[in-house]
Amino acid sequence: MKSILFKHRSIRRFRSTPIPEKVLREVLEAATRASTCGNMQLYSLVVTRDEALRRRLSPCHFDQPMVAEAPCVVTVCADVHRFTLWCEQRDADPAYDNFAWFLNASTDALLAAQNLAIEAELHGLGICFLGTTIYTARQICEILELPAGVIPLTTVVVGYPDEEPGLTDRLPLEAVVHYEKYSDYTAAGIDELWAEREASELTRRLLDENGLPNLAQVFTRNRYRREDNLAISRSYFELLRRQGFFNND
Repeated sequence: MKSILFKHRSIRRFRSTPIPEKVLREVLEAATRASTCGNMQLYSLVVTRDEALRRRLSPCHFDQPMVAEAPCVVTVCADVHRFTLWCEQRDADPAYDNFAWFLNASTDALLAAQNLAIEAELHGLGICFLGTTIYTARQICEILELPAGVIPLTTVVVGYPDEEPGLTDRLPLEAVVHYEKYSDYTAAGIDELWAEREASELTRRLLDENGLPNLAQVFTRNRYRREDNLAISRSYFELLRRQGFFNND
């Protein structure tokens, strides 16, 4: 029998039913059991249940209704602040305010987030990861009062589903798995890997809605445009510097 991982789907409509404290605690404890660099747990999970605060966060996620409607919003942060304080209080010299440790903390945080999501689904909850966190990380820092050494990476909306969407498609295994060494793609191979998705009814609908000749152009011209990508990258790099992750001295 296939595990719950094969049934995962993003939920965007939630009932207002609160998550019982015992269930939420188990979900959060499961997150803390994720693999972590040196057992340092370089992340923080900011759990927002207060409705007024969720409504303040909503514009940071393009006012998607689920942010205000779901009973729980978890902002997942890379966090070297806590470990640095511990070191300083014990006369140890921390050196975690640099990009290498942003990457370590990001890995820790995203592993914890995935554990959280899986445990939530095991309890009958639905989840949705929000990529908008990267776009508006500065505003999220201000709303959640994140100190230096802490930066948002993603947000997980959690609650009881009020919809049952179908599974989204995935590329075939051959697209993402390389045995022994990386095998680069030929033009024909790229065509073959995307063939089923490009022939789908969803793609045909997207092409009609966007007035474009192929799915790749939907991504590059409408969904994730060059100018937006560069602006988001500049903004996040600036925030990394402000939050203390670029010390190279």
